[in-house]
Amino acid sequence: MKLRIRYNSPVILSFAIVSALVLLIDQISGGVFIRSFFVLYPDFSASSPLSWLRLFTYVVGHANWTHLIGNFSFILLIGPVLEEKYGSLPLLAMMLVTAVATAILNILIVKTGLLGASGIVFMLILLSSFTNIRQGEIPLTFILIVALYLVKEFINAFTPSTVSELAHIVGGIIGGLFGFVISRAERTPAFDGGRTSEGRQIDKKEE
Repeated sequence: MKLRIRYNSPVILSFAIVSALVLLIDQISGGVFIRSFFVLYPDFSASSPLSWLRLFTYVVGHANWTHLIGNFSFILLIGPVLEEKYGSLPLLAMMLVTAVATAILNILIVKTGLLGASGIVFMLILLSSFTNIRQGEIPLTFILIVALYLVKEFINAFTPSTVSELAHIVGGIIGGLFGFVISRAERTPAFDGGRTSEGRQIDKKEE
């Protein structure tokens, strides 16, 4: 039997490959490439196309290989499962929303440079905790993850560090919101001509 390699998670794998290539090109260029295109700077200019581009591209840039491997060890572990569950385009949309929301808040509040996919990592972590939520039940693991995650990040936010805790917090909150909205939508019966998704006729009432 022949074994073949399957590109099983297009969004996550492409994200990892592009990020690795960007860092490799940056090291060859002496650090110019990432500083020019893949760092979100606090001095945002609405008239600059490059400033708008950096609202998205900063998540691809990483300071070094340790930074990149640290992020993608989580992304490659969690991401493919979520991409299979929710689909490539919805997951890509969630990643873009996380990137832009984090970028805007960073510009408005923190006013420092930002690069790396940490916000997306925490979005995926919180989103993954919703995968087993059932109607009327909240997994204890989700409560523990949220509690440990939020406590750690809020404590770190008050200590000197080169890591953006704001990115982690925003990414986690967005992941939690996405998970909550999607899980509720999955539990809502589909209506079609007065019938539920199982095909039973139902009575409609107005309040």
